[in-house]
Amino acid sequence: MKKKLLVLICLILSFVLCTGCSKEPEQSNEPSLLLGFSQIGSESAWRIGNTRDIEEAAGKQGISLMLENANQKQENQIAAIRRFIAYKVDVIAFSPIVEDGWDNVLKEAKDAGIPVILVDRDISTEKEGLTSCLIGADFYREGQMAGEYLIRKADSLGLENVNIVEITGTINSTPMRQRQAGFMDAIAGDTRMNVMESIDGDFLKSRGEENMRYLLDKYGEDIDVVFSHNDEMTLGALPEIEKAGFIPGKDMIIISIDGGQDAINVLKEGKINCVVECTPKLGGILMDTALKLKAGEAVKEIIHPDEQVFSDEQDTAKIEPRGY
Repeated sequence: MKKKLLVLICLILSFVLCTGCSKEPEQSNEPSLLLGFSQIGSESAWRIGNTRDIEEAAGKQGISLMLENANQKQENQIAAIRRFIAYKVDVIAFSPIVEDGWDNVLKEAKDAGIPVILVDRDISTEKEGLTSCLIGADFYREGQMAGEYLIRKADSLGLENVNIVEITGTINSTPMRQRQAGFMDAIAGDTRMNVMESIDGDFLKSRGEENMRYLLDKYGEDIDVVFSHNDEMTLGALPEIEKAGFIPGKDMIIISIDGGQDAINVLKEGKINCVVECTPKLGGILMDTALKLKAGEAVKEIIHPDEQVFSDEQDTAKIEPRGY
């Protein structure tokens, strides 16, 4: 009888304890946000660093990230955005490879009620409300800072005439247009400055190499300055300058944009004179902005990170590791 009573008491206690457990709230494993992001490609250390920073920022903030690499093709990006729409992500973000040709797919995103963030580059459109904001560098200011450095450098060397060749980024891309405009506006009032030729390098190291060979064959020792729109093209151009018998950084002033570790290392060696920073570390800003949009909060139309200039005007040994 006592054994039966003991068993009955144990059963009652087990029931009470289990009932109490069932009333505990369950923790949700749902992500705070589902973000679809289309990256241009992996053509440079900058782009790879940008992708890595976005992935790390998403992980830190518990955001689920659908990331697609477009491999330098606009049609791949458009297809990726349509997949994001079909998957019903909370927010779409992408780095447009060119400025034109986005209206139709972005109208589809708008009709689906999905906000769109532009990262790194802008688009050209006459339609309003297709995107929520742009997160990226002030490309015009970057070009302007490059031009301002060149004027200071020419002054310090006492140059009376400055012949410039420009290796630009991808034609019709936002950084190409704005970096060129900022640079040209900065040097416009200086009669010493003469841009002999601007040539498309597509932001690729191989194109920087090819274009530098062409420019050296055409202009040779008349070249005083090489202004390159990104580090990859600059790093492709430097060996060609050396093969032609010139010393980069001395016989020719070399100006680059991005600020990746490889370019900073060469700056410290004296083969590059100036590197204007264009930070790829936009992940934290992107995640914060995406969360605000999901919550229905207002965001700024244009969000720029802080950037700086590295050059032979400073003690380059003190430049901290870049992380990309």
